[in-house]
Order: sequence, then C-alpha cells, then structure tokens
Amino acid sequence: MNQPKNHILVIFGASGDLTYRKLVPAVFDLYNQNLLPDKFAILGLGRTDLSDVDFRAKMKAGIQQFALNKPDDENKLNNYLEKLHYFSFDTKDPDEYCLLKGKLRELDEACGTDNNFIYYMATPPNMYEIIPEQLAKQALSDESAGFKRLIVEKPFGYDLETAQKLNKELLKYFNEEQIYRIDHYLGKETVQNLLVTRFSNGIFEPLWNRNYIHHVEITGAENIGVGNRGGYYEGSGALRDMIQNHLLLLVGLVAMEPPTLIDSTNIRNEIAKVFHSLRPIKEEEVAKYAIRGQYTASHIKGEAVKGYREEQGVAADSRTETFAAIKLFIDNWRWAGVPFYIRSGKMLPTRVTEIVIHFKSTPHHLFANDASICNNYNQLVIRIQPDEGVLLKFGMKVPGAGFKVQNVNMDFHYSDLSDTYLPSAYERLLLDCMLGDSTLYHRGDAVEAAWKFVDPILKAWKNDKNIPVHGYPAGTWGPEVSDELIEENDITWRYPCKNLANDGNYCEL
Repeated sequence: MNQPKNHILVIFGASGDLTYRKLVPAVFDLYNQNLLPDKFAILGLGRTDLSDVDFRAKMKAGIQQFALNKPDDENKLNNYLEKLHYFSFDTKDPDEYCLLKGKLRELDEACGTDNNFIYYMATPPNMYEIIPEQLAKQALSDESAGFKRLIVEKPFGYDLETAQKLNKELLKYFNEEQIYRIDHYLGKETVQNLLVTRFSNGIFEPLWNRNYIHHVEITGAENIGVGNRGGYYEGSGALRDMIQNHLLLLVGLVAMEPPTLIDSTNIRNEIAKVFHSLRPIKEEEVAKYAIRGQYTASHIKGEAVKGYREEQGVAADSRTETFAAIKLFIDNWRWAGVPFYIRSGKMLPTRVTEIVIHFKSTPHHLFANDASICNNYNQLVIRIQPDEGVLLKFGMKVPGAGFKVQNVNMDFHYSDLSDTYLPSAYERLLLDCMLGDSTLYHRGDAVEAAWKFVDPILKAWKNDKNIPVHGYPAGTWGPEVSDELIEENDITWRYPCKNLANDGNYCEL
C-alpha cells in the first residue's frame, strides 16, 4: 500500500466527542499498522483551555477505550501521543487565525511535514462557512507549497438551498479536489463490497436490471430512541438524518452503471448519474410515495418506553418524523419501472442496515399453487450491519413425496474471515484522504442532487398539515400503513433479525 506524504492533521473541535471516540483512536489504529508517514502530527483546536499534556491524557483514555487495536505496547502508545498537540483557539474569532498560522508554521518546521495540512471540521455545521474563509484569508488553503485538504462532516446543508449555498461558499476558498465531504457509511467494508459483489461476479451483473429484478428494498433501522439528542433531532428527522445521505448513497451504489475504472472520478460520476436519474416526487404527490411516522410509548421486554413526544427537548405537538419510508423510481434504461423502497426509523425491533434485491419469480409456477410463494424464492440480501455478510435465498424441494418447495439460505459472514482485519469506517476514510483518494467521499453535485430529490418531500411535510404523522408503538416495524407503499398485496417489507440468516425464526425484540 502507498504511504501517505508527511503532513499535519488539524482538527477543529478537538475537545469534542467525535475526536475522542472516533478520530484520534482511528489514527492510532493506522499508526499501529505502520500506515502513517514518518513525519506526522495532529494539532487539536478547541475553545477548552488544555495543555499538550492534558490533551494527550484525554486522548489516551479515548484510544484505550475505542481503538480497534487495543494498545499493548506502552512505548508505542506514548510515541503516538507525542505526535498530538493542542492549541486553544476560538473558531469564530478571525483575529485568532493569524495565531493559528504561526502555530502551524512552527509545528511544520519542528516536525518536517512539508507544509502539508489536512483540516478536519469536527464542529457544528454553523462553522462550515467560517473556517474555510478564514483559512483562505491566511493563505492556508494555498497549494503552491504542499497540499491542503478540507474534510467536512455531515450534515452537509439542511435542505437544497442551504446545501447549494454551502457548496458555493466552500468553492470560493477551496477547489473541489481539495474538499472531502465525509460519510462514514462509505467507509464500511460491506458498503464497498457491494461494488465487488456486483462487478466481479458474472452470476449477478447480467441479472442486475429491470428484466430480472422485481424491486429493491433498503432498510436502515435503529433500536434506540433519540435519547438526550431530542433538541437536535427536532430540527432533523429521519429523512434528513438517514435517508438523504446514507440510504440514498446505498441506492446509488446498487443502481450505478459499471465504472470504466475503479477510481474517484469514474465511481463518483456513476453515482451522480443515478441521483440525477431519480424520478422527481412533486409536492402534491408526496402522500402517495412517502410515509412518515413517530414512535409512541410502549413496553419492550416488560419495560416501559417513552414516546418521542415525551423525550427531553421534544415539543409536545412535534410533527418530526422518527420513521420515514419512500417509494422511488430511477428513470434510466437499466431500472425503468423497478420500484426502490427505502425506510429508516428509530425504536424499531433491531439495529440493522441491509439491501435486499428481490428477483422476479419464474414465469411459469410449476411447483406452487400459490404464486405469491414464488415471489419470496430468490432474494439477495447484502447486510451492511450488524452480522455483516451476504445471504442468497432460493427454493429447494422438501424431501418426501411430491414437489413441495421451501426457501433455503446460502450465506457468507465477514466474521468467517477470522484472520482478516476489518478497519473502522473513519480509519479507512482518513487514510484515503491522507493519500489524496476521494473515491469514498461525496462530490458536491451528487450532494445537491440528493437534496433536490428529498426537498419536495420536506416541503410537503412542512406545509401540508393534511399529511398525517402515523404513530407506531416503540419496538415495532413502523406504521402498518407503510406496507401500502408496496402495491402488490402479497408482498411486504422484509423483517430482518440482527442475525443475517435467522429471518423467519424467533427474533429478539
């Protein structure tokens, strides 16, 4: 594997939870595998007044708790911690960026990092326009000597208008090639393996079209509520929080055409084409193609569970959706007429993200009196999390007289690869940025195209009070009315278990 060039990783908002739980432990995992350059440093920036010693002590606790490779060599851990530095800094104060420039120059000369900087904005979104502007004013985005890269966390905008505005502002100060819009879903091995499953197997790609696929189903379920994030979630909801970014990304990977090459430009071109091919849902059509719900009080395993409107920070008359389901179409040659059903929700029976390819039934039902049985014979289930793997469902004869058919499973689990190390999403994505590879990062036009698709739904839900917010008891699979999106009476959503191959058996609630 190529070694990244010498550089400094500059983390804005370094006193926050993301740095403690994800970023610094992920970089330690890279260090533990000798994947970092010889000359490397992390500079944490935050308003909290910390010394280098204090910052290192805090990050040491984070590494010991959250790193995948638990440090067993104290000397190696201490050597890594020596690369961590902290600078007390007010992100909102333009005058302090001159001091930051001086600190970076000093650290760059001391560490020999060749004036290469990666800026990670682990800050609230209201800082996403301020930081790039002030960096540019100090010539800290100039690549005439050394590379300068900017990592932007989600949410990237609140709607189409704000996403377009943010893109426009960022491009004033950084080139598109310098901007890395991160989505940790793209860092998951199982998401990347979707490309390999499709394009390296002659048994799948010839069938991957409207001639053989009946419909595609994508689920992103959580079995927890909003907890103490009620105030944040009130301004977000399931459509913004999960569907606009994570699940539409999975739609793009399922539906994209084979790229000419496996590289950043070609893969992101094909994903963008899918987003531009999404059939628009007009505001007046939203009730037909989109359903929203909100979890209500219930009992799970004998314990009382709050409803969403009873959570801290949530309005008593809130209409924010904790469940959303959408039926969409992709208007191109490959997918014309094939419905994609996507859903996401909180307080569902289990935590699971998966893609289900439902193949068409055989044209002549030789072995079934009930044609609906055949609709469930052939499914390809690609499990993103948990129990990561791939499951193929097909029909086999039951032993004995006659030709009774039942579903059987053929499955592969990533856990079977016991000798294979699975990097965390942030570990993979940070390394890619260090290498200058933006393949697994969002491009600006694709982000805007995704917002363009969901924007009419958001507007209809905001403006049309006649569109209901359906209640569903916590611990169930969302509003029953979501089944009505699937127009064929004998087909419903798949109800997965946390274990990939255990569907149809007892599932823990």
